[in-house]
Amino acid sequence: MARVKRGVTSHAKHKKVLEAAKGYRGRRKNTIKTAKAAVDRAMQYATRDRRAKKRNFRALWIQRINAAVRDVTGGELTYARFIDLLAKAGIAIDRKVLSDLAISEPASFRAIVEKAQAAA
Repeated sequence: MARVKRGVTSHAKHKKVLEAAKGYRGRRKNTIKTAKAAVDRAMQYATRDRRAKKRNFRALWIQRINAAVRDVTGGELTYARFIDLLAKAGIAIDRKVLSDLAISEPASFRAIVEKAQAAA
């Protein structure tokens, strides 16, 4: 059986890791052992934070909607009550769109709030 030399394969693997570690400081960018550990850890953080980002944005949308609803109604309506009124009125708009409307189209948002209140 022919002898297998693995230099090409390991060089390609190392190159891939070092490419991913570009921009890191110190040995983490050019020593394969430390670069591999740093890249593995970075991938774990990236995976975790893709999910955390979704949670953070939802929380931001909720805060924006709450502030806008309180502003429109003079503080008499809260976020939770507003969402309940939307459901009872049969208005199906997600939080991302509501938040965007509250910022970019205050008149449209005001109309939605008034329609939800009228349904109560």
